[in-house]
Amino acid sequence: MSALVASSAEQDKVQALQQTLYRAAKADPGRRFHALYDKVYRGDLLERAWVQVRRNNGAAGVDRVTVADVEVYGVRRFIDELAADLKEGRWRPAPTRRVLIPKPGSSSGQRPLSIPTVRDRVVQTAVKMVLESVFEADFLPCSVGFRPGLAVHDALQVLVDECWRGRRWVVETDIADCFSAIPHDRLMKAVEERVSDRHVLTWV
Repeated sequence: MSALVASSAEQDKVQALQQTLYRAAKADPGRRFHALYDKVYRGDLLERAWVQVRRNNGAAGVDRVTVADVEVYGVRRFIDELAADLKEGRWRPAPTRRVLIPKPGSSSGQRPLSIPTVRDRVVQTAVKMVLESVFEADFLPCSVGFRPGLAVHDALQVLVDECWRGRRWVVETDIADCFSAIPHDRLMKAVEERVSDRHVLTWV
């Protein structure tokens, strides 16, 4: 019972951090955040990131370490060591393991998938949780894709609302090979409009 209460308290601290970042970003649309690095290696945030990674239970990366292996090693020990490596600047991402998976809707096509190590996925998730709190403040209510707490039904509700407002057209578009086609230099410039923390920008 006490572990459950402690876990709930840690979660509240993470939510408070995210709400603080969100409110600061919302209050000043031109603000650039320069002190985010120290948030990423917080033990409570890394623990929350671990919970998300564990829930997804993805495949092992190049080091062949699985989520189950981390649990055997000791989650607290794993998080403490990762936090120390991040804080001291020792953490470096490992190469990703590249695999080909069947392309949805295609009988012969395959698409490449890069699988980071469990350790790197925890760091990625922690960075995402911090950055998400900042960038959420800039999204329009009609932007739904890949946002926390929003799903397909929210997108459908946007369409219903727009129909009631008299809209009668829907335009569907798709970008071929989207993630490879995105110009990374311009994407980074867009991130830099809100983030000036060099450590975090280097990680991204």
